[in-house]
Amino acid sequence: MNDRAFVAALRLLPKNTLSRLVGAATRLRAPRPVREAAMRAFATRYGLDLTECAGLECYETFGEFFARPLKPGLRPIAAGETVLVSPVDGTVSESGRAEAGRMVQAKGIDYRLGDLLGDAALGERFEGGAYVTLYLSPRDYHRIHFPLGGAVSGYRYVPGRLWPVNPASVRTVPGLFTVNERLVTVLETPLGGCAVVAVGATVVGRVRAYYDPAVPVSNLRGARPISRDYAPPLPAVKGAELGAFEMGSTVILVLEQGRAALSPQLVAGVKVRVGQPIGGPPAP
Repeated sequence: MNDRAFVAALRLLPKNTLSRLVGAATRLRAPRPVREAAMRAFATRYGLDLTECAGLECYETFGEFFARPLKPGLRPIAAGETVLVSPVDGTVSESGRAEAGRMVQAKGIDYRLGDLLGDAALGERFEGGAYVTLYLSPRDYHRIHFPLGGAVSGYRYVPGRLWPVNPASVRTVPGLFTVNERLVTVLETPLGGCAVVAVGATVVGRVRAYYDPAVPVSNLRGARPISRDYAPPLPAVKGAELGAFEMGSTVILVLEQGRAALSPQLVAGVKVRVGQPIGGPPAP
C-alpha cells in the first residue's frame, strides 16, 4: 500500500475513539499470565532489550510496561550546564532552523512554529531558532528527560487529532504535528528558552508530565486548550524525567535563536539516546 492509500484508509478510522479504547485496555490489570504474555509478545515483535528494565512481573499493566523506567546508570547524562542532551531515545526525522517561523515536516511539507506551540507569542520568541524532530518507535524507551537544567516556566496543552506519526503519515498529512494533540513544555535554561513538544499519535494519546501532576493527561474527550505560566517557575534538573508517553510518538525540541545550536551530525536517520550530547552554545 502506498503512502496516499494508507492515509486515505486512516481517514476512515475513528482515531481518537480507537486511541481511548486502546489506552483503556493498556491500563487494565489483566491476570498476570495474560499480561506477561502480551509484554513478551510485544518485546519479541519489536526487538526490545528486556535486560534494560525490571522483570515483567513488576508491571501491573501493559501501560506501565510501555512507559517502563530503565535500570539506573544505563543513560549517562553528558556533563556541562551548557551541553544540550537528547531528551529521548529516538531517530532524527528532521532538523534545521525555524526560518520565517516555518519548520520542515518532510520533503515538500512544512508548518508554522506558532501553530505547533499553540501560542503565537511563543512562536515569535522561538522564530529563527534551531529545532530537531525525534521519532520514537515502539521499541524505544518512552520516557522524556530534561535536555538542560533550569526551570519550567509553563506549558501549553493543545488537544487535537491522533494521526499516526509513522513515516508514511509524516510524508503525506499536511501539518501533521500541528493537527495532533500535544503538550508543549517551556523551559528557561543556561542556553535561553527551550520548548519540548510531545506529540500524541494513534493509540498514543496520553502524555504524562512529571513536573506537575495537574498537567492534563492527553486524549481526554472534549478537552480544551490550556495555557499556564508558573510563578515562580518550577525547577528542572538536566537529565531528570520530564514525563512519559503512555504508548509512543514524537518529540520536537525547539531552541531560542542566537542562544543555542544543534550538532551538525543531527541529520535524518541518526539515532540518539537520552543524555547524549546534541548541541550547545552557538559557535562564536
